[in-house]
Amino acid sequence: MAPVPQAPDDPAVVPCRGDGTLQQEARFGVALLRRHGWLLLLVFVGLLTPLWGFAELADEIHEQEAIVFDVPVLEYAHGLAREGYDKFFVLISRIGYLHGVVPFDIALVVALIARRRFREGSFAALALGGSALLNIAAKQFFARERPSLWESIAPEHNYSFPSGHAMGSMTLAATLILLSWNTRWRWPVLALMAAFVPLVGFSRLYLGVHFPSDILAGWAVATAWVVAVYLIVYRGGQLRPWTLKRA
Repeated sequence: MAPVPQAPDDPAVVPCRGDGTLQQEARFGVALLRRHGWLLLLVFVGLLTPLWGFAELADEIHEQEAIVFDVPVLEYAHGLAREGYDKFFVLISRIGYLHGVVPFDIALVVALIARRRFREGSFAALALGGSALLNIAAKQFFARERPSLWESIAPEHNYSFPSGHAMGSMTLAATLILLSWNTRWRWPVLALMAAFVPLVGFSRLYLGVHFPSDILAGWAVATAWVVAVYLIVYRGGQLRPWTLKRA
């Protein structure tokens, strides 16, 4: 008995026409990730996620709504108060901005320009200087009063949101990490900044001059700003620090 011919569209006979397309798409996707994976990760983690976090916090502050974790975290930090801790965290707070971060920022930009690393110097100047101006403008816009749960041993008298110390330390950290990412200094810088930035942030909570949301907002907007400047100066990631000859 002769076999019954099957219809041309029978899946048992006709191979899946999308197999070749799917394989090509998969190869293209893998190649894209290999070539631009670092850049995509930088944009997502360093730009989009921080902007979303800042927007959420800013909306709560703008609507003058209490943030649930602010007071409990401050009370915990105050519960750790000791005389020895007082001196330590006052010192960290000073180093974390006016007496440490700001002089280092200036020295970094001057050193890069002196070495004729003009692109790196421009990136650092725009990132560090722009962050400071952005912080001043944001404080005036949100006009959030500082915490008053207890009398601080190092009081502040300007507005609270976002934290200038948090923004300054995170801006410096992000700038140094991006500048050193393609060098042997990547991991030492990353390790140092991973300790320094949280320590500065916690010092402001310990001293009772910032809410935790001020700190988080400062970290978020600083990270997003530095990454945005980096993408502009280095042409969307097409260029990398130190890869071009000196002018």
